[in-house]
This record gives sequence, structure tokens and C-alpha cells, in this order.
Amino acid sequence: MSTTPDQPAAPEQPSAEPSAASRRTTGAPFAALRGQLHEAAAEFSGGQDALEGILLGLVDDVDRAAAEPLEIFPVCHHSPASALAMARRLREKQPKVVYLELCEDMAPLLTELRNCRLPVAVQAFAGDIDGFPPDWAPLSVVAPITEASAEYQAIAYALDTPGVELVLVDRSSDHVFQWDTRRTPEGEPSPAEGEAPTAGTEPEAALHGEAVGVEIGDLRPRFAELEEHLLRHGKVRHWSEWWHQYVEVPLGDSDHDTYRQVMFLIGSLFRRLAPGHGERVRVDEDRERHMWTRMREHLAATGTDPADCLYVCGAFHAASRVEEFGVHGTGGFAISPRTATTWQYGLIPSSHAAIEAQFGLASGSVSIAAAEWAKNLKRTRVRPYRLEGQAGTRKPRATKATAPATPTPAPAPTEDRLSGFLQRPPALHALDEAELLGWSVDIVRAARRGGYLASTADAIAVFETSILLAALRDRARPTPYEFQDAAVTCIEKDTVPGRRDVRRLVEIMMGGDRIGQVGYDALPPLARDVHDRLAPLELNLQQRGVRRALLDMASRPELRACSDVLWMLRRLLPPGAARPVMGERKLGERSIQESWDLSLGTHQRALIELGYEGVSLEQVLEQRLRRTAYGPRATTAEVLGAVEDALLHLGGRRLPDELGTRALDVLAGERTVDGAPEVLRRARGLLAYYRTSEPVLPPWIESFVRTGYAHYCTLLPTAFRDEDATVGQVAAMLGFLFGMESLALSLGCDRTQLELAVAQSHPKDPAKTALLWAAQVQLGTLSRSELRGRCDELLGNPLVVPSYPRYLSGFVHALEPVPGLADVVVEAVSNAFGRLPDSVLLPWLPNLIVTLRSNGAATAPLLVREAGRIFPARLTALDAWVPPWREQPAAQRPPVPTAPRGAVLLPLHPETCDAVADLLGRTDTWASEADGPGAGPTGATLLAAHRVTCDALAELLGCGAPWAPAAPPSGGPSLTVRHPATAEAVAALLTTG
Repeated sequence: MSTTPDQPAAPEQPSAEPSAASRRTTGAPFAALRGQLHEAAAEFSGGQDALEGILLGLVDDVDRAAAEPLEIFPVCHHSPASALAMARRLREKQPKVVYLELCEDMAPLLTELRNCRLPVAVQAFAGDIDGFPPDWAPLSVVAPITEASAEYQAIAYALDTPGVELVLVDRSSDHVFQWDTRRTPEGEPSPAEGEAPTAGTEPEAALHGEAVGVEIGDLRPRFAELEEHLLRHGKVRHWSEWWHQYVEVPLGDSDHDTYRQVMFLIGSLFRRLAPGHGERVRVDEDRERHMWTRMREHLAATGTDPADCLYVCGAFHAASRVEEFGVHGTGGFAISPRTATTWQYGLIPSSHAAIEAQFGLASGSVSIAAAEWAKNLKRTRVRPYRLEGQAGTRKPRATKATAPATPTPAPAPTEDRLSGFLQRPPALHALDEAELLGWSVDIVRAARRGGYLASTADAIAVFETSILLAALRDRARPTPYEFQDAAVTCIEKDTVPGRRDVRRLVEIMMGGDRIGQVGYDALPPLARDVHDRLAPLELNLQQRGVRRALLDMASRPELRACSDVLWMLRRLLPPGAARPVMGERKLGERSIQESWDLSLGTHQRALIELGYEGVSLEQVLEQRLRRTAYGPRATTAEVLGAVEDALLHLGGRRLPDELGTRALDVLAGERTVDGAPEVLRRARGLLAYYRTSEPVLPPWIESFVRTGYAHYCTLLPTAFRDEDATVGQVAAMLGFLFGMESLALSLGCDRTQLELAVAQSHPKDPAKTALLWAAQVQLGTLSRSELRGRCDELLGNPLVVPSYPRYLSGFVHALEPVPGLADVVVEAVSNAFGRLPDSVLLPWLPNLIVTLRSNGAATAPLLVREAGRIFPARLTALDAWVPPWREQPAAQRPPVPTAPRGAVLLPLHPETCDAVADLLGRTDTWASEADGPGAGPTGATLLAAHRVTCDALAELLGCGAPWAPAAPPSGGPSLTVRHPATAEAVAALLTTG
């Protein structure tokens, strides 16, 4: 990366590089090795050239690092050989100060490792950044730690040994991103190049998320051709297997000096064969300058003797050639200040698969390394360091070791152990038949449990094939990688019958994908608060896996608080962390019984990172809702969703009113209708909630309806013409206008604005045209008969028939704002099926089905209900059924002359009388003028025919006048003539009433 003004650039030619002449004349302990390498370079290259410089430079790097007064201990990350050598050296030397290559700002977290079950990762997290590009947020740095690692041995020794100080000297988490170039240097292999394709495919591989990994001792060739050469001649498939075969196994039984010199040599080799001084090399050199500067500052401040210190770093950095190297290094490196970004720190669970995916290792390599670590401890009887009280470890037998108070004796002169190691043939380990046989039996047993049809014959085949593959690769005994290849060859089939294939079963058998866990005491306050509030459930929620929680709030009201926590976790955590099986939470609704599937232990990292944002769930939820509502790209629908979440989970009126006012401002500033369907749905829900739960509507929602009415009226003509606006969005606008019209008019809006907006709309799309017709019917400017006529014209025009489904799509969407058009839609679809010929109907039918399925899902119940009302209920009546829109009008009876006196209303409307007569089964006809005045009775003859009823009414009214014997005059109301007193009483009653 390019350096900052406070950060000096890396020198192109370090001054510490000695000349070739000084190498040959020096009396260093590696003089014999230098002479051998000089002769080899002369024989292969014919003189002094780059080859001699590289070979002699390797020895110079080893000599320089071994002669440093402050002992450098080179390691490789997650290497059992490095961990074993570290445990040995710590018990031999008992240093007073341990310098560790780890981010210096992570030191306070290391004491919490005793409360965790390894592997875990130390994390630095920053959600709100200041000084970095906004698209980098959030920033996260993780440093995974396993038991089979040298860094854990150093940490456990320093924390549990009185008088020992642990100092982290690597760059801070902030500098990790300050020096980040966000690109891979050219000519270097990608992190996962040459690795097994299955690395990182398990769900546990995502435990680190998108965090930047910081590993202690990244030791891998950065020269692609060198790595390819080593893999090809080593007869291995990937780098992890090469390292295990040619470094781990030979160094497992070596002494301390041999281990150091070999690791110095490997680090120097990979460093010198790196492809030039690229950005990555400059960052590595800046890290080395930073570490040596911090160590010299600590030595000067404390006055500690360098001989009492131990510097643990990667072998790549141990062979450094920067000017600041060593306690007597020259050059001053100015460490740039940190940015204003606020960092949060914590421990998150890790796993072998997550480490492999993070650093591009072969799948199963970390599990195999853990198994090799356990085997080495049993074979060498070395007692490793473990933190006291560490979960998942046995209690140490001896008491805590104490750092010696006496001065450390002067180190012995450096001896050349490297020449003997390079000239010594590899030790031939005899075949451990018992171990290999146990592996073969175990893999067959695991394969059978996984669904494979494996048998004893397969175990024998795996045993023999492992030996055969080891012999073909010039190895005395099969390694776990040969055994894995043999198991895949003998047991794997064309298809995997279960969840895991044979390769994954071997990895599990070798040690499994061990998953760490952060203890309760090491959790952030928010995570501890969540576990405390869910304690009434009486479930072990820290354990991985799914736990079923049953909440009966009717019998146990105290579980309502647990229900509130679970709904907030469902809102804040990833899907699957808290999944409701039974019960729901909506506005104005609360379940009395709920069932949940909880996997908080599996999603522990997400819960821990949630604790970086606040100290309680309510605080974090409120912050996220505000961030959503006040974001630069916030939409009205999103802000209304935040209002709904605030009402559901937080309650109260303060935050919902504030977010509702924000929704009003966002709506006024929108110029598109993309979110109109969601705005309509949420606005309806909030309006219904406030109407049922509050005595009056909040001021913000009244303003929202008033502003939304005017806003959508203004955008309606443009939306009808805009090709980007879908018919569903326009229908949602009309739904808002028609559905909330009564409230908007009561708040002062003018309906004329909507009428003008509809009149100014001139769509070209058929679906929007049908939607416009529906709006006109709702406004009364278009009658239903005219709409039916237009549909008939569309079906009668052959040029329009292919686009008829798009009109139907518009009618289906019109049911949202105008649900009364359901009968018209059913009629339009029925006419299409009845009138179109098969040659047109059959090619069009799939398009119609797709249209109704995609656009009519929300209104399908309305269409089905209307069709059920129109169509006959029985199949037998279908043949004789005639659609209502095809029925012929009933035959009109002859006109009835208006009688000069008597009941005038019935002759004017004979249809009503005819319907009653048909209902009563009477066939009497109306009298005509030709029949003469005496052809039939005139006047109110019904009362005269039923005198009992009239007498009862007269008695009730207190009128005892008898019936008149005289016949009524022709054409007059005979009853009123015969009972004048009754008529007067009824008239008085009607007048006073």
C-alpha cells in the first residue's frame, strides 16, 4: 500500500544485507554451510549470480535471527509442531516478558479466554466508522485461537504465571484497515489456490462472517510457481498436506535450536522468493517495524533484560531485513495515529471449518492438526499450558509455575543445527497397523450411519489401499491424507445418500469440526441480559442446536416478558435464531400461546455482535429503527414499517409519532410510486390499529392521509403514462385515494382534485386503460353498461383479442381500489371463454392463467366468491343455466289505464302488483277502459272484503261507528265512506304522529 506522510516507505534495498565477500570471510557458526551452498551455486550456475545471492542470503537471515539477543520464536499458525516446541521452550526458559504478534488493542480480551471453550476468535468490531470509506462498514477483525497453537500456549503461560507480562506488539485493528489496499498483489496465489474445493462449504464455515482474519504465523509461498513445484514433487494435492508431511512430522521430535533454525530458513525462503516488493510486502515490513518499535519502547520503559524476553511471531516476520530489526536496530518508524472510529471488542465462537475458510486451508486440515497435537502430547509426554478454569480442558495436575527471580544465564553460543537437519535422511516410522485398522473400522461404521452400504470388506479395502497409496507416494506409513483418499476410493458412490460425503466423514472422525463456545461471563452485557430474561423458559440456550420453547401466557403470565424478548430477537437476529412455530404478533393482536424454535447457541456470534450496538435489546432496536428511518435512501414504506415495529416491540407514543412525522416528510419528497403498494398496506394497517385502540387519531397520521391524498393525485396522470410504473403500483395509488377518501375529505381535501387527475390520465398500456375505466366507474363518469359495452367491443375486434389478457390484468388489479367490479370481471372472463374460438382461446389460455396467478393472488378470494354467487351450485343445473347478463327482459303486460279515483300508485307501477300476483299464484288481469266502468270493482275493495280487520282497528282507535248499508258510489273508496269516524281518527293519528 502507499504510505502516509507519518509512515516511512519500506526501503528497496535494506542496509542490513551483507555482501558476498563478508559472508565467506566471517567466522560465524554457519561458515561451513555457507561454503557448501557457495560450491553448489557455482556448480549449478557456473559463477556468482542471483542463485548464489539467494542461497547465501538464506543462511544470513538464519544467522541474523538466531544471534538476536531478544530470543525470537518463529511459529506457523495452528501448527502442532510449533505448539509442542513452544510448550517445551516455555518450561525451559521461563521468560518474564512474552511479546506476541497480535493486535495490540486486543490485549484486555485475552483474560476472558478461560471462560470459553476453544476454538474462539478475538474480535474487534466497528459499526460506525470515521476515517474510512463508508462502503467498508462495518469493520471486523478476528484472530482465531485453538488449543493446538503456539499463541495459545504463550497466552496460557503468561496469564497463569505470576510475574510474567504479556505484551501484544502488532498493529492495532484500526491500522489493519489503514494499511489495507483492498486488492490482491499481482503474481501471488489467491488464499484458496490449490486447496480442496470443499473448504468452507459447511454452515460452521461462516462463523467469522466477513471479518478480516489476523493469523499469527502466516507461512505459505507467495510465489505461485514455487508452490506448484513443491506440490508436484512432494506428490501431494494441496499446501496443507505438504506442510504436514515435510515440516510437521520431521520437526515433531527436533530440539529447540533445530526447530528455530529450520523455521527461520523456511520463512526466509518464502520471503526472498516473493514476487517483488509489492503492496503486501510493504505492509509486512511496516508490521515488522511496528512490532520492533513497540518492543524497544517497552524494554526502554521497563528496563527489562532482553535475555528474559521471548518474541513469538510468524516465521515470515522472524527473517526480517528491515532497519528496525533487533533491540539494537536503527531507523525510527513513526506509527501513525488511529482514526476516530470507535471499536468494540469481544469473543465470538469459532470452528475448524471457519478457520479453514478464513485462511484458505484445505478442508479438514485444522481437525487433522488437532488430532496430531493430541498424538504428539501422548507420545512425547510434554505437559502443555492450559488456562486455569478453561472450559473443555482437564484440571492441571501441578500448581501454577512461577517465573524465576534469579537472572537468566547467558545464552549458549549458536550452533549450526541446520546442516545436520538438511543432510539427515528422514526418519522411517514403522507402520502402526493398530491405528490404521482402527481408522478403517471407524470410517466404515460412520459411513453406514450416513447411509452408505459399507461392510467389513470395505474396511479391509480401505486398510490395504491406504498402504498402497503411501507406497506409491514414497512414504513409509500412511498419513491421514492417504487414508482419506483411500476411504473416498473404496466407499464413495456416485451419489451421497446422506448429508455428508465420505471425505467429510473422515474429517469428523479425525477430530471433527470442533466448534467453540463463549462462556456466560465472557459475553457482552446485552447477551447476558438476553439469557437472564429468557431464564424462565428453563432451556439451555447456550448449547448449539435447536431448542423448542412452549409459552402458555394464559397460565403463566410471567412468560409474556419472554415472548417480548423473542419477538425482538426475531427482528434483530438472522433468520433461524428465533423462529416462531405457533403464534403471531400483529398490530392490536397478542397470542396467548406460542411455540418457538430457538438456536441462540448456534447464532452466538450474531448475538455477541448485537451487544456491540448497545446494552439492551430495546436500545439496539430503537437505534436500528432510527437508522432505517433517517437513512439517506429511506423510503416511505420503510419508515412506515419502522413505525409498525416500534408499536409492536417497544410500545409507547414517543418513537412511533417521531417516526410517523419522518414518514410524512419522506412521502412529500418522493417523486416515484415504486413503494405505493407497501405504503397502502402499511397505512391501512396503522389506520385500523389507531381507530380501534386510540380515542382519536394521532396528528401525524391525519397529516399523512391529507398529504398522501394530494401527493398521489398529483402523481396519478404521470404514473398512468410512465412505462416504468407498473399496473400494481397505479392500482395501489387508486386504492389509497378511494380507500381513504372519506377521511381525507373530512380533513379538508377536495374531491375535485381526484376527478381532474383521472380526467387528465391518458394511458397507452391496456392494463392501465382497464384500470382507468374502473376509476371512472367509481367516480360515476362511466356507467356499468358502458363498461360492459367496451368489453364487448374488445372481444369483437380481432386485432385487440391478443392483448385482451392485459385488459383482464387491469380489471383484476382494479379490484383493489374498486372491489364492487367483481361481477364485471367475472363476466369479462366468462365472455372470453364463451365467445372466443378455440384457435384463439387455446394459445391465449396459458397467458391468462399466468396473468391471473401473478396479479390476482390478493383478489382471488373476491373473484371466487363472486363466481360462486353467479354460477349455479349444482352441476346438473349448469346445462340449463343462462348467465344473468344474457337473460332476455320479461314480457310487458298491457298498459293499465289510470283510474280517476282510488289507489293511484298501483296503476302507475303495475310491475310490482304483477310480481305479487305471480307469487300468490293469481292470474287476474288488469281491467281496461273498454270494459266500462262497471266491469269490475273500484276503489279500496280489500278492506270491504275483510271487515273483521277494519272493525278491530276501529275498536282499537275507539270508533264504534257501524258499517253503512248503502253501496259505495262508483269509483270511490267505499271503506272511508262507510266509516268516516275511523278515517278521521286515523287522519288525526297520522297528523299528531
